[in-house]
Amino acid sequence: MFHSPQAISQTQSIFQRRLYGSVGLMLLVGFYLLSGLGHEPWRGDDARYFGPVYAMLQGDGWLFPQIGGQPFADFPPLYYWCAALLAWLTQGVLAAHDGARLASAVFTALTVWWVARAAEHLHGRPARTPAALFTLGSLGLVLHAHETQPLIALMAMVALVLEGIARTPARPLNGCLRAGLGCALAGLAGGLGGWLLTLPLFAIIMIACPECRNPRASASLLIGLVLAAVLGGLWPLVIHLNAPELFAAWAHGQWLTAREFKPGDIITLVELLSWFLWPLWPIALWALWHKRRQLLQLRWLLPLASAMIAIILLIAKADDSPPTALQVLPAMALLAAGGVPTLRRGAANAFDWFGATTFGVFAILVWIAWTAQVFAWPPGLARHIARVAPTFVMVDSITPALAGSFICALWFALAWRLPRGPGRAAANWAMGMTMLWCLAVTLLMPWFDHSRTYRPMADALREALAPHAGECVASAKLPDPVRSMLDYYLGLRPHDRATPCRLLLVHADRKNAPPSLPEWETVWAFSRGGGKQYEALYLYRRLDRD
Repeated sequence: MFHSPQAISQTQSIFQRRLYGSVGLMLLVGFYLLSGLGHEPWRGDDARYFGPVYAMLQGDGWLFPQIGGQPFADFPPLYYWCAALLAWLTQGVLAAHDGARLASAVFTALTVWWVARAAEHLHGRPARTPAALFTLGSLGLVLHAHETQPLIALMAMVALVLEGIARTPARPLNGCLRAGLGCALAGLAGGLGGWLLTLPLFAIIMIACPECRNPRASASLLIGLVLAAVLGGLWPLVIHLNAPELFAAWAHGQWLTAREFKPGDIITLVELLSWFLWPLWPIALWALWHKRRQLLQLRWLLPLASAMIAIILLIAKADDSPPTALQVLPAMALLAAGGVPTLRRGAANAFDWFGATTFGVFAILVWIAWTAQVFAWPPGLARHIARVAPTFVMVDSITPALAGSFICALWFALAWRLPRGPGRAAANWAMGMTMLWCLAVTLLMPWFDHSRTYRPMADALREALAPHAGECVASAKLPDPVRSMLDYYLGLRPHDRATPCRLLLVHADRKNAPPSLPEWETVWAFSRGGGKQYEALYLYRRLDRD
């Protein structure tokens, strides 16, 4: 049976609309989020924040997070609860650390969804897809969306509050209830910082929403605030009633102390936000300039206020670590999505070609890093890789090469056929980011897993402790990631340094050399990495207790 050229053309048109429409966007988000979630806990935040999740899986710390049996007050338990639940649900399929990491994928997907819906309420349906694509395309999101990171939950709750307030003009009660729930959960995700990020945004409703200045909308606003206060105060109240000392420790760490502004601090923050929020911030700034006479409208004042509050909190907390910039991302994505229609054709085309060229160059660099591992070329990069992970051996090089080639070819084909339109640049950037991440996972994940995991250290320590089974082990200021992984891999929870144990574990890095201990002998040592990545663990035995 033969089909007419018109029918074939119509079928191809339908397929293209779906591929580059909602179906394609869902597939893109799925590939982005699920690629690279399966790896050993890596040093840093990934290992640190898996500790409370593992404690919950062991039946400890459900009310107040713990690491290795000790209270851990960095974040309230919302993210850990979700991660522990997902790890428990997937325990027959995934390792505990991989199942827990699904929480980051879930909260990132919720962020994308709520940002897209907020953009639709603020700027109309055409802004929905660019908002989702800009959120995915942020340079700073990609790594944290694939690690165990509680700030991802806070980012999602900020997006929920923005979405709730954005729908308030059309549906006041529904919008205020959503915003109130988001505020309460933001406190459960980020503590005092979460409330400070979200509660002030309720004032925007009365400032920038003239249609909300009526008794019905005011009552809805009050209901939303009451919901935020009641639900948000439940967890601190329960902690205070059950463990006052833990509540006191948590509350003490929540207060933000102002600091003296220094030019270097501002420069550091600007540098962080510049690369973390690329390419959102240039389009957002252009949109604000282009709509400078409309900044008191809800569509512009809401995300602008959210971004400014988040930046002020970053300065006040004196924290310039990259994950903290996640709280600015939802607002910046909304501003960028609103700025897409205002871009001039030449600027949009330049941004489009810049994205395609940039990701093409970075893809080549990833391939060069792979050739350095497999073929020891280029020699300088190969020597650096060997210095960082001298025991790494590439087991299979053919399968990653074939998969990586397919990923690059698919990206090139999709980008080449991408329909023209205002959102083309955002789509090209999101596809390029997804391609680059999938390519890096395919070609470089074995090396990253080998060089950043604590499993080799834990295996070596298990052998060293075998002759001393049952003996007490103390520690001297072990970092949180190390304590977390000792508990996970070995079930080892070292005692405090003041405990008179025969064995002592000491951690050292580039800044902290191992102490001189005349009354102790070294029975085991493990080191890895070089330069800033250097890390070592020492096991000592007391000489006077034979």
